Amino acid sequence: MAALGRVDLVFVHNPEHHGHGLDRAALHRRVREAFTALEELAHTRRIRGYGVATWSGLTSGTFSVPELLALARQAAGSAEHHFTGLQMPVSLIMDAPITEALNGGGPLVQAKDAGLITFGSAPLHGGELLDAMTPELVNLIRPGLSAAAAALLTAGSCPGLDVVLTSASTREHWDDAANALAAPLTAQDLRKVSDELACE
Repeated sequence: MAALGRVDLVFVHNPEHHGHGLDRAALHRRVREAFTALEELAHTRRIRGYGVATWSGLTSGTFSVPELLALARQAAGSAEHHFTGLQMPVSLIMDAPITEALNGGGPLVQAKDAGLITFGSAPLHGGELLDAMTPELVNLIRPGLSAAAAALLTAGSCPGLDVVLTSASTREHWDDAANALAAPLTAQDLRKVSDELACE
């Protein structure tokens, strides 16, 4: 960490996977212990904040945004904590966060309302989504886009989402992604896409 300087954000990665065999209370204790260690790092100015990156913890009921915030307050010993980020999958395959956010609820809206920075991971679902992106679906999302750009645009247009995590193997792919995300879909257009997928 000395070479990096102060780290902006540290994620506790998939805590639900490290709690197999534990009941919810025991898993929550482990998360609180991790948060306590991260609070100490924040107080010594080694990190600015921390968060949770989860694949299924929020959708499986392992924990909720209010529970994570409560654990952060307990770890800090006050309401002044350094829990600042939440990461979860957002894509047309894992579309519950999109549907919930369009309806004014769900973890992304809860996190945003609490002042957290929200990150959407796996917008292409590890590349699996590209095979499902028919020309008709791409055209519904936004005519003229590539399948990858249309999928990124849909995830990036999710209400309450600040950052879409993606990677690009070439400058052309990076430009394609950046251009697609420059003009998000309106909530109305995103709902049309969501409704179309629900009918299939």
